[in-house]
Amino acid sequence: MSYLTSDPNQTENTDPIIRPPYFFISGFIDIPHMDYYYIFLCFVYIISLVGNTFVMMVIYMDNSLHRYHMMVTHRSMFQLTGAAWAFAVFLVSLAVFFITRLSFCRSLVINSYFCDHGPLFRLAAPCSDVVPNIVISYLNPCIVLYFPMVFIISSYICITHALFTITLPQDRVRGLKTCTSHLILVAIFYLPINITYLLHPIIPTNARIFNLSLTLVLPPMLNPFVYVLKTEEFKESAKKLLRECLAQCLVFAVTVMANSIMAVIYLARNLHMVKLRLNKQVVIRDLIRVLVDLGS
Repeated sequence: MSYLTSDPNQTENTDPIIRPPYFFISGFIDIPHMDYYYIFLCFVYIISLVGNTFVMMVIYMDNSLHRYHMMVTHRSMFQLTGAAWAFAVFLVSLAVFFITRLSFCRSLVINSYFCDHGPLFRLAAPCSDVVPNIVISYLNPCIVLYFPMVFIISSYICITHALFTITLPQDRVRGLKTCTSHLILVAIFYLPINITYLLHPIIPTNARIFNLSLTLVLPPMLNPFVYVLKTEEFKESAKKLLRECLAQCLVFAVTVMANSIMAVIYLARNLHMVKLRLNKQVVIRDLIRVLVDLGS
């Protein structure tokens, strides 16, 4: 199959490839020392995993942080989570369905760092009808990004209006600080990815990949710091949990040390008893030897 090429600029061969056995994912192109960036992403992922796990553990263990008992029940949480996953799987499956009907006749190099829908279906543009894929490429960002962004902005406008009706200045300042922290996290996620999708024809490939990769890893890492740790209730619960963990660790360490000391004393006493038995055996043996010598 000589037409399976890794050259993204090849357009001469228009023989359709119905189902190519593989695709090449280009990743970052011609950027030196990319290993350092991958190490940076690895550390960001580890911090995100540890930080968010700690947050979930504190919230799970402290019932006082469960700040909506009547509205946010376990059933409602499972329903919301299940609906979000089902809707995401439906959108992805729809895009995959329209991709599988395409025939590819250009390069098999995907100019991204994952199997991205946009760069993938554009490889089939010369020899397949990609109009449904174009519709999906505009529909999915609207549903996943733009509509939620409009909803979030509208919600914060209503929240800001409500805050300015509060008479106590300290309550108003505290509410504004909380909203500011939340908006920073929202902006970190939405601004780069919206710029990437709106201006993708003029953004270089490497800049687009940088934006997408950082957008995926930075908000989860910053979530425990910006969104949660500024909450006084959570900080008090975290301090309480840490104190309890330190106390339990101290009790465990003291117990281990006490048991170790008792074990050493027990072993030393047994060794002392063995030594006494050996001394008695030596004395009796010497006494028998003396008596034998006297008898002879």
